[in-house]
Amino acid sequence: MGSGYVAVLVIELHFPEAGSLKSKRKELQSIKSQLHGRLGVAVAETDHHDLWQRATLTAALASGSLGALSAAADGVERWLSARCPDGVRVERIVASVEDLR
Repeated sequence: MGSGYVAVLVIELHFPEAGSLKSKRKELQSIKSQLHGRLGVAVAETDHHDLWQRATLTAALASGSLGALSAAADGVERWLSARCPDGVRVERIVASVEDLR
């Protein structure tokens, strides 16, 4: 049996400059696209759809090694902190395939 690891990142974002849902969605779409395209992260908006200045994303990463997974998740967190210095909080949940069986 193969082994592997998954990381689920629950990302809370704050957009203090957003004055409308339209401006929040524009920024959020850019963040989601870059997470997926540049960093290979599967990502979805999962909460606060109707609020102007808040969003919650759930993201997932997978790897065959725990070290590589941790490094990738660290990279995502660094990128988010640089992109959203006014407000980002990330909760990381890591499990092995065996844990999930």
